[in-house]
Order: sequence, then structure tokens, then C-alpha cells
Amino acid sequence: MWLLFLEAYFELVRFHYHLKAGSFESLYTAVRNCPVAKAARSGMSIDRVCSAVDRACIWYPNEVLCLQRSAASACLLRKHGIAAQLVIGVQRIPFKAHAWVEVGGSVVNDKSYVPEMYAVLDRC
Repeated sequence: MWLLFLEAYFELVRFHYHLKAGSFESLYTAVRNCPVAKAARSGMSIDRVCSAVDRACIWYPNEVLCLQRSAASACLLRKHGIAAQLVIGVQRIPFKAHAWVEVGGSVVNDKSYVPEMYAVLDRC
């Protein structure tokens, strides 16, 4: 369990530096190019991975926003053989953007009704 927590924490650090450099493009490219592992690790589940990311967010020294959290979740899920997609959406009034992760069309790291609140801009 500690190893999964450390992997999640590392992913948060990695995407923090993408955002710190002001490069949404590099974050997006990193997620898009993150391959899905051919074999899932024994006993690994979507819930375990998302819980590890949530715990890592608690211990992370900076505030973790949805884009960083979702990018980390999507890549960690993929590294464990789960075909996850980072989804980016916007709401018109009041204007706001949000990111979440879906597996098989279902939201896995946020509330299930999030896609109803936001128009999807992209999936990667």
C-alpha cells in the first residue's frame, strides 16, 4: 500500500512541475503519451488507485487542483493496466473549467454527475 501511495505522490510532483512551468501543453502531452500497461497488477483496482491519489493529495504540501489530481490519477491507473481517460470540461455560466477521470465512460475520481454539469472539451 505504501508503494502505491509513493507512486501517487510522485505523479502529483511530476504534474506539479508541468503546471509550475506554465505548460498545460506539456501536461496534456504527458497524459496523452502515458501508455496503458499490458497486464494489470494482481489485486489492483480503480478504487485502490484513486484512494492512493486522494491520500497523496492530503499529504502534498501545496493545494492540489483538479487538473493535477486527475492527470496523476489517469497516468497511475494506466500504469496499472486500467484504460483511463483524462476528461476536461467547461461550464458557461458561471464560467469554470474542471478535469476528471473516466474508465469505460464512468467517472472514477469525482462525483458521478460531473459530466452533466460540464461540456466536454477533450478526452485524452
